[in-house]
Amino acid sequence: LWQSGNACPLLSGSRSSKTFKPKKNIPEGSHQYELLKHAEATLGSGNLRQAVMLPEGEDLNEWIAVNTVDFFNQINMLYGTITEFCTESSCPVMSAGPRYEYHWADGTNIKKPIKCSAPKYIDYLMTWVQDQLDDETLFPSKIGGCSCVPRDGPSWLSHALIPACPCPPGVPFPKNFMSVAKTILKRLFRVYAHIYHQHFDSVMRLQEEAHLNTSFKHFIFFVQEFSLIDRRELAPLHELIEKLGSKDR
Repeated sequence: LWQSGNACPLLSGSRSSKTFKPKKNIPEGSHQYELLKHAEATLGSGNLRQAVMLPEGEDLNEWIAVNTVDFFNQINMLYGTITEFCTESSCPVMSAGPRYEYHWADGTNIKKPIKCSAPKYIDYLMTWVQDQLDDETLFPSKIGGCSCVPRDGPSWLSHALIPACPCPPGVPFPKNFMSVAKTILKRLFRVYAHIYHQHFDSVMRLQEEAHLNTSFKHFIFFVQEFSLIDRRELAPLHELIEKLGSKDR
């Protein structure tokens, strides 16, 4: 940070189903797919603070993984609606208002931060996130959730009690998973910040502000629940975050 300093449920009613990058799908029938369905059902209740909480008995890493994929898909769709307004000429630098400018580096292909236009930066960012989500060693799609055990079954029923269970052994999350997830979410926040600061007028003309606001509120409540983004990184949208939080108290 350089400073002077299946369609997403929230967006299913959106006028545009255009995405910036291909949608990341969670395999149907997997435990993560069941978790995603649970998340969608609780979102429907309207209580976002409750919806982001770790469901009882679930693995924290898996819950964060499922939601990170979902946020990628949401932001992918939101940015896809305004790409025609975010151009090399309209946004020659990646910024979030006059005080915050972002330079890109991924530590691998581009090691030294480079100044680039917003569309170029967001293309780098979303491609990088996509690569992380597609990496089975970082985001394993099978972590051993046994589909033989129903989610609403009795608490004493476990995988070990199922004779000749056909479910494959799970792949554990790596030790650096939380660190990678935090970096992904920190970078996805920058897309929200850019949209709000530089393109909110376009969002309003397209009548997409309700989708943007609900998606961002969900995102912020989630990262706050698990302390996933440093407060300093959230500074470009500090006032909006305070407003969203106070409305929910």
